[in-house]
Amino acid sequence: MSLPIEGSIDYLAIIILIALAVTIAGIVVSVNKLLGKKITEITPKKYDTYECGVGYEGNAHQQFSVRYYLVGIIFLIFDVEVVFMYPWTLVYKHYLTQGPIILLEMGLFFMLLLGGYLYLRLRGALRWD
Repeated sequence: MSLPIEGSIDYLAIIILIALAVTIAGIVVSVNKLLGKKITEITPKKYDTYECGVGYEGNAHQQFSVRYYLVGIIFLIFDVEVVFMYPWTLVYKHYLTQGPIILLEMGLFFMLLLGGYLYLRLRGALRWD
């Protein structure tokens, strides 16, 4: 059983792109291997903790405030909401000609976002102190 010619031509660009990416990556790694600096000496200092020139203090198993993670999750939630707004902006003019329902839907969406934001403000989730 053979594949139709038309279907395989569709994938030709993808195959060329993958081959080009593998070739460029191989060339970069090879040049780095040939011209890169070789390790001459391995010392214990190489494996020591280092961050921005400042020596470490205390234990690496310190606890972080829960607020650190809470702010990260809040950012993620509002970031995902912005991702949902992007497709709406693409179809806005098309659906506006068919009626104002798209404005009502986005108004409800913004009200939900505003409600979530106000809830977080009132609960003090955005206060860092």
